[in-house]
Amino acid sequence: MTCRICLIEDDEIIGEALTERLEVEGMACDWFKEGLSAIQALKQRKYCLAVSDINLPDMTGEALFTALQDKGIGLPPFLFITGFGSIDQAVRLLKMGAEDYLTKPFDVAELIEKVRGRCRYVALGAPGAPRLGVSAEMKTIEAALSKLSESASTVLITGESGVGKEYVARALHQDHEAGTTLPFVAVNCGAIPEQLLEAELFGHEKGAFTGAVREKRGLFEQAHGGTLFLDEIGDMPLAMQVKLLRAIQERRIQRVGSERGIDVDIRLICATHRDLDQMVRDGEFREDLFYRINVVNIQIPPLRERKDDILWYARDFLRQFAGQKDDRPFTLHSKAEQAMLSYPWPGNIRELRNCIERACVLSPSSVITPEFLFGESWRATLARMSDLGGETLAEYITQCERDYVRQALAENENRIGDTAATLGISRKTLWDKMRKLGLKDET
Repeated sequence: MTCRICLIEDDEIIGEALTERLEVEGMACDWFKEGLSAIQALKQRKYCLAVSDINLPDMTGEALFTALQDKGIGLPPFLFITGFGSIDQAVRLLKMGAEDYLTKPFDVAELIEKVRGRCRYVALGAPGAPRLGVSAEMKTIEAALSKLSESASTVLITGESGVGKEYVARALHQDHEAGTTLPFVAVNCGAIPEQLLEAELFGHEKGAFTGAVREKRGLFEQAHGGTLFLDEIGDMPLAMQVKLLRAIQERRIQRVGSERGIDVDIRLICATHRDLDQMVRDGEFREDLFYRINVVNIQIPPLRERKDDILWYARDFLRQFAGQKDDRPFTLHSKAEQAMLSYPWPGNIRELRNCIERACVLSPSSVITPEFLFGESWRATLARMSDLGGETLAEYITQCERDYVRQALAENENRIGDTAATLGISRKTLWDKMRKLGLKDET
């Protein structure tokens, strides 16, 4: 599936350059020079991402964004381009639900990386491709999503912090939307101050409180027809839990400062790293709300308990970060793979991604070694691993050959003919070695 970008930019030079670069990167791009034409396109077509300048000839980027929200249109993630004088406005847009922003003059490579990051969800959603992992545990969860997408309107996802709860929530949403453009609205319940949470969830009328200069649709309304993802629901204050329970039961909300009820049609996905059952016993979480959101529970195991996913995610992240250093592909040294499989990953997938990104930035070579993944503090652990021994001479020689061929492939950007010439062997011999050494799946 091709990732399609909606580019909204009135500058001819910037617009043409970005369109050409995105298409070179293998993405489709629809370029609009004014806000009204972009709004019409966003109503009619599904996009992976919208990239918009804030200063447009017929309206501001903020006006465009709020107009789409007010019309209840399912929005793709929005990335804004702004001058330094509009940074405050860009930050305000982030609070309204925008994905990110870049300041002019911006680095095109940085923009492309952000676009790639969003397009990853499309790539992971390709028919037959695993989206959540290759371990038996994640395959079981993925197999259950198609059934849940047809029936379950309320789902609770539990697991340690960084374990991939939003990955699962987005995958469930993608199965549910089935090719249509439906909103996915995510909010971290622990990140919003208690006094603002009600207005964020349910919206408010103009003049409802100091600072309410215009009416605002809440997250429930923004998610109408699609999915509302309440992350870290265990951090929600008790007083707010009562109002949330009523909204979930009735699928009806009331804006702050209004007496009118508004019906909402949403799929509700909640997530937490906390033990809600224990919190109920301790009086920290309402029992009736717990039973209401715990209709279907998806428990995601920590990464250390599904080791098959570690290298799968690592290689996926390496592909994402490829291109940051002269477009060279990154690969993992065998010792780095051993270290990753031995490490307990207390921060789970989030920590793994951070380690891979740091290694891609710091490594002088395209072959990632352990010290660039974990830093100097990991050397002692690696030394202990080396002291364990257990390898026969044949195993040691095979591993050396694997590392040597892998490095040659990386240095030649996986071009088989050039790699074979570098190694002084024929293409057929190289293919045979790659098959025996388990390297064909890495290219």
